[in-house]
Amino acid sequence: MFLLLVAGAVIYFFLGDVHEALVLLASVLVVMTITVMQERKSERALEALRDLSSPRALVIRDGAPQRVAGADVAREDLLILSEGDRVPADARLVAVNDLMVDESLLTGESMPVEKAVDAHVYSGTLVVKGQGRAIVTATGARTEFGRIGQSLASLDIEKTMLQRETARIVKIVAILGILLSLLLAMFYVVTRGDWLAGILAGVTLAMAILPEEFPVVLTIFLALGAWRIGRHEVLTRRMPAIETLGAATVLCVDKTGTLTENRMAVVDTIARGGDAARVLEAAALACELEPFDSMERAIVEAGGARAETLRRTWVLEHDYPLTPEFLAVCHGWRLPSGERRVVIKGAPETVLALCGVEGEANRAAMIEVERASGRGLRLLAIGEVTLDRPGWLKDPRDYRFEWLGFVALADPLRPQVPEAIAQCREAGVRVVMITGDYPGTALAIARQAGLSTEGGVLTGTKVAAMDAAALAQAVRSVNVFARIRPDQKLRLVNAYKADGEVVAMTGDGVNDAPALKAAHIGVAMGRRGTDVAREASALVLLQDDFQSIVTAIRLGRRIYENIRNAMRYILAVHVPIAGMSFLPLVFGWPVFLFPVHIVFLEFVIDPACSIVFEAEDSEDGVMRRPPRDPAEPLFNLNMLGVSLLLGVSVLATVFGAYWWAGRQGLADAELRSFGFAAIVFGNLAMIHATRSRERTVFDKALRPNAALRWITAGTLGALALSVYAPPVADIFRFGPLAPGNLAAAALAGVAGVAWYEIYKLARPRHRGAPAGL
Repeated sequence: MFLLLVAGAVIYFFLGDVHEALVLLASVLVVMTITVMQERKSERALEALRDLSSPRALVIRDGAPQRVAGADVAREDLLILSEGDRVPADARLVAVNDLMVDESLLTGESMPVEKAVDAHVYSGTLVVKGQGRAIVTATGARTEFGRIGQSLASLDIEKTMLQRETARIVKIVAILGILLSLLLAMFYVVTRGDWLAGILAGVTLAMAILPEEFPVVLTIFLALGAWRIGRHEVLTRRMPAIETLGAATVLCVDKTGTLTENRMAVVDTIARGGDAARVLEAAALACELEPFDSMERAIVEAGGARAETLRRTWVLEHDYPLTPEFLAVCHGWRLPSGERRVVIKGAPETVLALCGVEGEANRAAMIEVERASGRGLRLLAIGEVTLDRPGWLKDPRDYRFEWLGFVALADPLRPQVPEAIAQCREAGVRVVMITGDYPGTALAIARQAGLSTEGGVLTGTKVAAMDAAALAQAVRSVNVFARIRPDQKLRLVNAYKADGEVVAMTGDGVNDAPALKAAHIGVAMGRRGTDVAREASALVLLQDDFQSIVTAIRLGRRIYENIRNAMRYILAVHVPIAGMSFLPLVFGWPVFLFPVHIVFLEFVIDPACSIVFEAEDSEDGVMRRPPRDPAEPLFNLNMLGVSLLLGVSVLATVFGAYWWAGRQGLADAELRSFGFAAIVFGNLAMIHATRSRERTVFDKALRPNAALRWITAGTLGALALSVYAPPVADIFRFGPLAPGNLAAAALAGVAGVAWYEIYKLARPRHRGAPAGL
């Protein structure tokens, strides 16, 4: 558009019309200003997302732990590092607990490096095991990573499927426009003998045809869409997720913290020997020194002052972490007296086996577990052993533990979850629970949440025994998966994908990253998720709230629908403008549209498609429709056909009215005013009509759009100024219109879209079904 405006200005200079050339050059400056403002608006939205997507850090300030953005870490801050953290700055370790760091990003070495006290950790590296504390020594560009000049915490900006599809359409239309413009210029020269005026007519037609608004719409809609989703506590890290949200068919979610409040509390202690305090103390000793998990924080709090004293005065010498193969946490402690003790807490089936509980005792214990899980409680088995030999065993399974009892924890369901799941069901999105919890507990929570449990529960053990075909069959009917390991989450995601589903997957741990990456929409937990999970995901829930996912799906559908409506309008509105650029010449009439007229119309089209449609709210039935088919192109035959039909109908009424006005003997200036006013009114009518595929203009009027009011009022005011203010009218070659002629022009423009509104009223409506047009 810039080049075409400049070309038009140059031609006017050659024609000796300096005034018209200066007007076009001024228009270039205005268009550039609008473009810069639109791009800056998008950039501000993206900058806000970049700030949110930077790695987070846990620091000790004023004696209290604080979660801050990685960029806000300062020298001398005390960092707390845990498994899954991305190190935010260079630092010197002052305390470690089985700490291993992946430094491959910095050194290229693939094997994790074990770290000791006084060793250094570096910005950008990844904690893959253990915990540690470190004093920050360098930040930002002064770190080892910063000296290399790379950037880690940046938002992915990539070409989306919509952008690629739109670029292809723009290329096709641009080629067609160039060909038609050349043909029109040649036709003008052959029939009228004026080659400069012919070139100007060709430039005008090219300006009328070129849909340069398409890239602007996508850039603004996706950037502001990500910003709108962010206002609902969902961070968009990858733009394609916005497109895919409206097509999601399966939503795989964790139980703890997503469906439940992640507000664990110890509600009961079942002591084998009647000593509940001993069970709680052992359970607290089996928790991490800096508990991050809500369950461990609840156990430490329940242990009271006695347990806290033991954790502070005893020395943790050996840590056997939880693994997919070993569903328990085991700690080796040295007492001040020199005695050594090993405590364990974990899944009942794991701990009971290590404690040698067999036969009737095992059956009785598991009945207790089943009874508690049926009430939605989570039971952890607790055991301990006092060592009488030096050294620590390599494998915790080799200890002969004594079973002490159970600790029962409750995590209440989020109040809004049942309603949110009902919304998903109505929207055709199937919600599946995938948890590492006990099967009975998972089923109880699923029933409370409103999930269908007719298919029962499938455990990780059964999943491991299934081949791909059997698993693909199972996932069609099972909605609850329990005792699932992280690697099995990846198998489940792939099974759903193989069955043709569009999968959204939540996760928070290091080992969840492959499943998050494999899902069409990876969703990481922002509060309890690791940096690795965040980096592997497309979306991040800043508050770990299930309702936020449902809101994001609704907004994703709204954004896609608004993009489609804006594209429909852009395609339609260019038809009458292009048609009226060449039809008068074909019939031997005077030139009707000049570049300045196209600029006026672009000043209406650009803000309409980039502001009005973006601000449109969701349709009432947006969450009562089935998900969109992801394979369906935006510019399908139906959409293209309707857009072109709408544009042709407006062109027909405008051209017919223009012909009628010419027969009435209007002077050239008044005739041009009449035809241009008809196009403007048709343009405004198309904006109002294409706001919705389902609701009529009168229905949508009940849902006011402030941007639409301003655009409509501004356009009508500018039209009145250009027709009735002589200095402005001279620029446009307009003459004043009588009120009756102005009303006739308005009627002609509006009449072109009347059929579309009548169709909306006459069409039978099916509940929740998207309109075909």
